[in-house]
Amino acid sequence: MSAVEFALPPDEVATAGGLPISLSRIEKSFGTLNVLRNFNLEVPAGQFLAVVGRSGGGKSTLMRLIAGLDTASSGRVTIGGRNVERLNPFVRLLFQEARLVPWQRVIENVGIARGPNWQETARRTLVDVGLEGRENDWPTVLSGGQRQRVALARALVSEPQILLLDEPFGALDALTRIEMHRLLEQIWGDRRFTTVLITHDVAEAVALADRVVVLREGAIALDTDIDLDRPRRELADPLAVDLQRRILEAV
Repeated sequence: MSAVEFALPPDEVATAGGLPISLSRIEKSFGTLNVLRNFNLEVPAGQFLAVVGRSGGGKSTLMRLIAGLDTASSGRVTIGGRNVERLNPFVRLLFQEARLVPWQRVIENVGIARGPNWQETARRTLVDVGLEGRENDWPTVLSGGQRQRVALARALVSEPQILLLDEPFGALDALTRIEMHRLLEQIWGDRRFTTVLITHDVAEAVALADRVVVLREGAIALDTDIDLDRPRRELADPLAVDLQRRILEAV
């Protein structure tokens, strides 16, 4: 692939919702290790996709390629039909660690890019993630769940059209994780940005996603839609249990 700077026309930039993602005939190797092999994936605009698999199966590599943090050995990665080889302004990432700047207050972490009217925008986004009134707190006084809410607000403040989530709730306790699931589902339902969640947690994938892809040894072992009504509260439902079983068998 030739290097192409990612840019969309102004009319596309203003479009609400998500952008489609396409990976075509991707090969990705690190030395003699072939991580992704003839890999193809289409993610429609606004879809919530969960990618499940064992460690070393290619999940994080896939996310880095979509984000533009890495380039494929061969093949084509596009967002909105345009080649991507670097991080672009329509993509934001959320990791397992909140990665807040400890010497900046909550509002400064959220508005770290310091765009126009950044304080007003940051305060509004903090309301969206349930942290109204905490804008002047230091990160050290926040709980793990609150820090992750700040990180989510920081990702959302620029109105991204693609949100990439790399095990974002893995370090949280069970109750906080459920709260974060409900928050993310609500925000995604309102904004409909395209979402790719990397997770080891099959129940989490079924609870949140429209579609689950299982990666095994650099290839897709299962690609299944999650046709469950939202909001999803009863994962003991027989259909949810069957979906989890099928995904676990593919992993």
